[in-house]
Amino acid sequence: MAEQSKSSHHLLYKAVSSPPWKEAFRQGCLERMKNSRDRLLSKYRQTGGSMPRGAQNTFLVQEVMEEEWDALQSVNSCPEALAQVEEPVDLAVLEEIQQELIDREQSIIREYEKSLQFDEQCLSIMLAEWEANPLICPVCTRYNLRITSGVVKCPCGLYIPSHACDTWALIL
Repeated sequence: MAEQSKSSHHLLYKAVSSPPWKEAFRQGCLERMKNSRDRLLSKYRQTGGSMPRGAQNTFLVQEVMEEEWDALQSVNSCPEALAQVEEPVDLAVLEEIQQELIDREQSIIREYEKSLQFDEQCLSIMLAEWEANPLICPVCTRYNLRITSGVVKCPCGLYIPSHACDTWALIL
């Protein structure tokens, strides 16, 4: 009796299972998206930090899906499995995976924006602290540092723009 219920339980989930390639494709796409984080953020920065609207204007989703689909098809055992997929089911599965990737991409961008906001807040606090409590210049140790138009200056010639984070990102 226990075996019969186990068998019917197993068949219940077996009948509803997803296509064999779906999980491999989904995992591959998610891994590619994770590994393409730098490329995603670079594209995001190039657009001036504006998030795209809608699925057609995503930064990397289509690219990641195409790369993974090509990789999946190039595996020796997969073309047979892919050939057995019915087109309507295939489209629904791909749309589901695409939406999951879009959500992941937007999550990465939101995380990056939160990090930027935190960095800006820290920089503002530091600049306000410097204005309230003058710091002695670490180069000449003679004059106090001054902040003028968002630039840290010293009469000795030290000049640090407040967008130093962007400068360091370009240098690195």
